[in-house]
Order: sequence, then structure tokens, then C-alpha cells
Amino acid sequence: MSDQAKVNLLGFTQTELKNFFAEIGEKPFRANQLFTWIHQRGCMDFRSMTVFSEQLRDKLDSIAVLKPPSVEEVIKSPDGTLKYLIKLDSGSFVEMVRIPEAKRVTLCISSQAGCALQCSFCATGAQGLERNLTSAEIIGQLWLANFHNQTLSRISNIVFMGMGEPLQNTHNVIKAIEVFLDQNAYGLSKRKITLSTSGIVPEIIKLSEKTDVSLAISLHAPNNKLRDELVPINKKYPLEQLLPALKCYLKDQSARANITVEYVMLDGINDSLEYAKQLGKLLANLKCKINLIPFNPFDGNPHKRSSDHAIQQFKDYLIAKKYITTVRTTRGDAVDGACGQLSGHLLNAIKGKASKISVLEI
Repeated sequence: MSDQAKVNLLGFTQTELKNFFAEIGEKPFRANQLFTWIHQRGCMDFRSMTVFSEQLRDKLDSIAVLKPPSVEEVIKSPDGTLKYLIKLDSGSFVEMVRIPEAKRVTLCISSQAGCALQCSFCATGAQGLERNLTSAEIIGQLWLANFHNQTLSRISNIVFMGMGEPLQNTHNVIKAIEVFLDQNAYGLSKRKITLSTSGIVPEIIKLSEKTDVSLAISLHAPNNKLRDELVPINKKYPLEQLLPALKCYLKDQSARANITVEYVMLDGINDSLEYAKQLGKLLANLKCKINLIPFNPFDGNPHKRSSDHAIQQFKDYLIAKKYITTVRTTRGDAVDGACGQLSGHLLNAIKGKASKISVLEI
């Protein structure tokens, strides 16, 4: 049987693996053993899994594979951020970003190749949507971040803020989250996984039935007129629908939970004190914290980053209104790895079209 015809067990949850082993006449506890070897030991070779008999290893080899996507190249920003170009079996490319900080290492994961939402400030949306990622391709990003170079620290935090809209690929994203949380896999805390959405209201309403990880909303505007321009999905799911959906998600969470409101700061577009006042009113009844994001410019986009003064004024107003408000530290912009910049530019760099960055093999 060719590898393409074999089932890729990397994308399976532990429950799915138990069913798989039962179907091939093996005891369900084998699922936990395989799970541990894949996600804790980083092993992708059935032949090396000495916990299994030679007969079982032969059986697994004949019907299944363990195949993550491949790392095409890695580039390193001066601030230590690593941006990975990931090649999928279909030939498509996605990007993920590893962000080391003092007390954590965050991985920004992609859920789609490209994106259909076309937010005006996002490079990914400008390239359109190719396809959804499979659960194996999403889980494989964390596996690669942990095991591609084992001299690096393990990932402690996950943000679904890479390429794509996670809630347009909910099934595979939720499967990946289940694996990330599983104590026999990566054992991450639900508060260390953040799912960011532009506002797919029906999926937000159903989300609490499937997971209780942290939720972030890419808001970026405090009224429908402006948000229609910046985040076009707002035309389908306006603020009057979005805010109740967010409250619905919070209703089923712990008392400590809140929504992270992401607000990109665009010079002369949404950064005035008047817009800060509108935002304060809009969020008055939503338990949230606000993250102001200095815009990261990219070629071909007309927007500019707000001035430091405008950002500080915006922040000061919201803090005065008792909102927890932070300004996101810009990381990885030297390699087009900062928020909103993931677009496949790394592929151009590999082809020699972008000389400002250095390509690394790690």
C-alpha cells in the first residue's frame, strides 16, 4: 500500500486511536502508548516504538503512517522570533511563527492555507483561500516546533492567529486542540491556548459545546460602518450579532475567563480618541481585556502604523474607563512574521527575491 493510501495517525485524537486499534483487533490501551511516543517522545517511526511487538509494528507499517508537514525553510528575526515555511502534501505552503519570551514560548499556528476573509490590513487575506488544513497538518505544526530542532525549548502557549480563519475549519481545529490539551500528548492548559476569530457568529455560539480555551476576537473597529471596511465578514455578522455571541461563549466558561479584544492600530483610520470612546461604549457589558496591535506594514498595503502618541492616547482613555488594556509588542516584523504579515513571502525569500532576511537551516 502506498503512503498516500495509508491513514495518517498524527491527526487522530486519543479516542480516535482507541477506535482505530479496536478495528484492527488490538487492545485500546495501545492508543495511549502510541500517543505518548508521538507527542511526548517525538517518534514518527513505528519501527522504533519498542513498546510494540514486531508483529504489531509490521501491521502498523502496512496500513498507517505518521507524517507531519515538512519544514521547507526557517528564518530568524533579530529579536529571536523564528518563522517557518511549512510545505503540505498538496504542494501548498503555510507559515507558523515561534515567539520566545522570558517566561513562555508561543507558537502562532495556521489553520488554513490562505484566507477568504480579506481583512484590509492582513497580508494572508490578500492571497485568497487555497484550502483548510487537516487535523494532522495543524497538530503537525506543534510537533515540528517541539521536535524539528530539539535544542529549542518546548512550546508553552498556542495562538491560532496564523494563516486562515480557525472557525471556518472548526472540526479540524477542535481535534487539534483536544490533542494539545491531552495529558498524554502535550498537556497544555486551556488558558494557554487562544483561538482567534474574525467573528463567525454561528460557530462562536456552538463553540462552548466543543472547547473552553481562551477566545480572542479580531474586532478592529467600534462601529459597523468602519468594521465593514476593515473586516468584511462584519457585513454578514454585524456587531449586533457578534457581541451576544461572545457573551454566549463566556456564559459557559469559568468565572476567570474573559474575551481578548484585538484592535489593530491604523493611522488616521481607527485610532482617534473618538473611536476609543466608541469602543469603550461598545464593550461596556462584555467581560474582556483589550490588546492594541500596532499595524505591521507590508508591501502593497496602503495602511500605516499609528503614531506612538495616538496609541498611547487610545490606551490611556480605555484604562481610565477601567478596561485592562495592553499594547502588543511587535515581534518578528523583520521577517514578515508579525501579526497580519503571514502571506507566503518566505517562499519568495527562498527564491532569492527578498535579500533583507537571512535564511537558516535549523
